[in-house]
Amino acid sequence: MKQPAKKITLLTAISIVIANMIGTGVFTSVGFQLASVQNTWSILLLWIFGGALALFGAFAYAELATYFKQSGGDYIYLSRLFHPFLGYLSAWAGLTVGFSAPAALAAIAFIKYLSPFGLHNNSWIAVAIILITGIMHSITLKHSSRFQNITTIIKVVFIVALIIIAFALPGAENNALNFSNSWRKEIISPGFAVSMVYVSFAYTGWNAAAYIAGEIDKPLRNLPKALILSTWFVLMVYVLFQFCMLKNGTVNALANKEEVAFIAYNNLLGSTGGKWVSAFIAIQLLATISSYLWVGPRVTQAMANEFRLWKPLAKTNRHNIPVAAIWLHVFISIVLVLSGSFEKVLLYAGFVLQLMASLTVSTSLFIKEKMPGVFISPLKPWLQIIFLLFNGWVLVFTFIQRPVESLIGIGILAAGAVLFIFDKHEKPANDFIAEISEHV
Repeated sequence: MKQPAKKITLLTAISIVIANMIGTGVFTSVGFQLASVQNTWSILLLWIFGGALALFGAFAYAELATYFKQSGGDYIYLSRLFHPFLGYLSAWAGLTVGFSAPAALAAIAFIKYLSPFGLHNNSWIAVAIILITGIMHSITLKHSSRFQNITTIIKVVFIVALIIIAFALPGAENNALNFSNSWRKEIISPGFAVSMVYVSFAYTGWNAAAYIAGEIDKPLRNLPKALILSTWFVLMVYVLFQFCMLKNGTVNALANKEEVAFIAYNNLLGSTGGKWVSAFIAIQLLATISSYLWVGPRVTQAMANEFRLWKPLAKTNRHNIPVAAIWLHVFISIVLVLSGSFEKVLLYAGFVLQLMASLTVSTSLFIKEKMPGVFISPLKPWLQIIFLLFNGWVLVFTFIQRPVESLIGIGILAAGAVLFIFDKHEKPANDFIAEISEHV
């Protein structure tokens, strides 16, 4: 017999958002950015713009989540306000790259940051971490909450400590800090637009709590707080941390490197200190893996409840945990760990996520305003329009500059479109049309 569903607190909702956001991107992206954008103002503006866009998106998702009040995120919003086809594509994207890819990339980075201890490219350790996390989320909501809260607290304390240390100690000689006027040309260059993909990927997760709206206690109050406060906090942390890495590394040492945080703090603290910083970076990634394997399966479950092909993934245990969906995400994450190139997976996953987030934010423009019990996005619709225009600019330049990775992302969506043609929507058509009419 299934037990009544329990609810998670504001603290846990905030933990999920922060853990989703602070993952591999903040510790790796600046190395790829320095390949084409080298002015410090340009780098910091990338992270400020990315944070502002995430905040604009968080306002929209807070409105959508308090309006629908059920778990499933993009799938629910796109299906109900636009068409089941777009909802299906979003859930497919979430299953294949949206949640599984970030979990896989965090596991890959976990191994990279343990390399100073002799664990070079040992993919099986990454696989073991994903499996253990999958087990933790397959028991009860209480187990998931405790694991998420503890690992996120470790994450936050660690990264704040790194920022304080970097500001307290002198930086490296000939470091990457460059405050010249070259930023004016860099911010209108294609390289700046492509670099925004890395930043957008690093901010991925600002909408995480919206995917589990049905599991949050007092969602009207707690869900907007979780999305907005977490995004503000992460924006400040990201900008400060990028400055810390530029202060403690040279352009030549950091450019095109994944383990940039290790390089910077190795310069700052010496080889022993750098090794332990690297180890803690690996440990804090556990919270990231955990958050994606918690949130992603809820989106898959929402689709599985309505489409015949995915029906087996709607299965839950007696505590209402979607175990079948969790283990499919675990499997896909493991496949990506064993087969994917870090930067290539990051780019095509980032491209798909940016596209789907843009579609979802646009749905908020079709919600009836001033409904009781619904959070209303400030300055609507201008923040959403800015979000959509900027994301469109980034997507166009990314496609031009990185066509292979962009086409991989489009190919993944095309595969989902083919599946939709052969799948069967099991929600009665009249009920579905009535529900859409009610919401627009």
